[in-house]
Amino acid sequence: MIKKFDKKDEESGSGSNPFQHLEKSAVLQEARIFNETPINPRRCLHILTKIIYLLNQGEHFGTMEATEAFFAMTRLFQSNDQTLRRMCYLTIKEMANISEDVIIVTSSLTKDMTGKEDVYRGPAIRALCRITDTTMLQAIERYMKQAIVDKVPSVSSSALVSSLHMVKMSYDVVKRWVNEAQEAASSDNIMVQYHALGLLYHLRKNDRLAVSKMLNKFTKSGLKSPFAYCMLIRIASKLLEETEAGHDSPLFDFIESCLRNKHEMVVYEAASAIVHMPNCTARELAPAVSVLQLFCSSPKAALRYAAVRTLNKVAMKHPSAVTACNLDLENLITDSNRSIATLAITTLLKTGSESSVDRLMKQISSFVSEISDEFKVVVVQAISALCQKYPRKHSVMMNFLSNMLRDDGGFEYKRAIVDCIISIIEENPESKETGLAHLCEFIEDCEHTVLATKILHLLGKEGPRTPSPSKYIRFIFNRVVLESEAVRAAAVSALAKFGAQNDDLLPSVLVLMQRCMMDSDDEVRDRATFYMNVLQQKQKALNAAYIFNGLSVSVPGLEKSLHQYTLEPTEKPFDMKSVPLANTPITEQKTEFAPVATSKLPEKPGPTRQDIYQEQLAAIPEFQGLGSLFKTSEAVQLTEAETEYVVRCVKHTFARHMVFQFDCTNTLNDQLLQKVMVQMEPSEAYEVLHYVPAANLPYSQPGSCYSLVRLPEDDPTAAGRPGGDRSRPHPEGVKA
Repeated sequence: MIKKFDKKDEESGSGSNPFQHLEKSAVLQEARIFNETPINPRRCLHILTKIIYLLNQGEHFGTMEATEAFFAMTRLFQSNDQTLRRMCYLTIKEMANISEDVIIVTSSLTKDMTGKEDVYRGPAIRALCRITDTTMLQAIERYMKQAIVDKVPSVSSSALVSSLHMVKMSYDVVKRWVNEAQEAASSDNIMVQYHALGLLYHLRKNDRLAVSKMLNKFTKSGLKSPFAYCMLIRIASKLLEETEAGHDSPLFDFIESCLRNKHEMVVYEAASAIVHMPNCTARELAPAVSVLQLFCSSPKAALRYAAVRTLNKVAMKHPSAVTACNLDLENLITDSNRSIATLAITTLLKTGSESSVDRLMKQISSFVSEISDEFKVVVVQAISALCQKYPRKHSVMMNFLSNMLRDDGGFEYKRAIVDCIISIIEENPESKETGLAHLCEFIEDCEHTVLATKILHLLGKEGPRTPSPSKYIRFIFNRVVLESEAVRAAAVSALAKFGAQNDDLLPSVLVLMQRCMMDSDDEVRDRATFYMNVLQQKQKALNAAYIFNGLSVSVPGLEKSLHQYTLEPTEKPFDMKSVPLANTPITEQKTEFAPVATSKLPEKPGPTRQDIYQEQLAAIPEFQGLGSLFKTSEAVQLTEAETEYVVRCVKHTFARHMVFQFDCTNTLNDQLLQKVMVQMEPSEAYEVLHYVPAANLPYSQPGSCYSLVRLPEDDPTAAGRPGGDRSRPHPEGVKA
């Protein structure tokens, strides 16, 4: 029976998700019907769907309840219903890691894998390989070899993809299947050929010579699969980058020849690979840019978007190479797809002339409210680059940016606009008052503390030196009255700078400071009291030392010195002169007043990178008994910049152990990663003692996880070991 919804139901959202209010306990209770005879395929199918839905929503299943549900589900293999059987395969894959004794279904899966029903064979292979461990792999090796070269494409692809996953588990066993994979690479089916090439590459990727031979073979013999061609292009461009081969290399010729391929995806992949190569000249870019120019007029929105996005990246380094496409890009400004129109305009902003700026800004304003924050940030970044290129157009840019500030938007979008306005103010003195006025208006309704404090700091730095500084006082004091503690404290500091530089305003500022001394927050009261006493002295030297120049020492160094002072009881007061100076000048605190002389302070080095790591590792309970840190390596990038998760590794060597620190960044804005850990495969004599996972890894916030490895007792090459050769490099016996 089909339930009919009227318009009112659709608007209220009822019926949009039938599984929205599922309860795990109720679903597990329903799963008891798996044990009934005869089996009802339709009801069982519905319950399996609910279980898979809950698992994918992150619902936690205990080991006991997951195992019970799994064993009940295995009875469904008695049914010959095709849809139910395939749903069983899916459930096995989802529950493989949380249920115990999943290996019990091996015989059923092996039977389906080698049976006559082609519909079952592919999914059965994928499910079987998901529950197989290294001890069982050899038992199914013969079946896997046969499946890889099977005449049915779905079976062959399933076997190849499963083999690719098992490479991580048992590389040596899967490597024996190379001959079958090579045979599959000559298949007429495009997906089989693509998956076979992927398996061959992953088996050889650590051997550069083997990868080169594979590339030579396939580039000469040719491929039928456009997906395989795209993979070949990526492998070739990576090899070109690693070997630093010039553009006269046969690999570059192969990539360039793919620009003439009959498949659009291959042509685009080749063009993208060329424009992303380092040290490419405008002449070498020309063929790729010509292809992208043709794609700009394609009837397919995906191709237009890909072309204009790639041209946008080219325009950052080689704007002259994109100038020939300006006419095509202008036609895309009116594109119905706003993402394409945005990228077209930002590309034109990078390549256009000064005379076209006004026209482009009018065109942007017509649709900027309709695009997402992500693309608005792209527009703002393009405007910022344009301001540097054509400083005389700052008034047009400033008006446009002020209008964007009034629109709704997230933090990143607002921060991009504020940064752009600040950069215009710093580069164009005549735009200072206009820019400050726009920023003052913005902080009246600003809900982001970071942006409010940043603007208040700028007002304190630039406001006192404007022709009429008094007009900014009202905006600053409003923050003291209306805002949070951090913003109020920043406002007090900004007021002090006005009083220190303008004698006419000093009495008014002192009155406002007295009011701030009654604030409910101790930080605000302390700042107001301190600045009040300094300003009352009316001495420029004091103002310069305590209001303008601020802290001239290294903050990490100050923290370390204070900590050391508390560890050693003494009656001697703490001496700021013992703290190392900041390594870089504090540019934000430059003023027309002379800073306090610091040349007589002792030049002590700040805490080294190794000192900081020593303290960080000592704070982790698992590493407290390791002794002193002997050596810390430079960070090594383990992943490519475009991947979902970016991982860097730092090796810390102790007397008898090594700690591998993995700095991870999650680049997926819709996922929160928890208990992040990097598994390691030690070679003989090396033993992994502990894994310390990162508890949470939110989007774009870096976190660290650690692996503690014991060094072998009889290895004289282990650096840092007493009596060992300390000049040798770190042992490479462990790989992540």
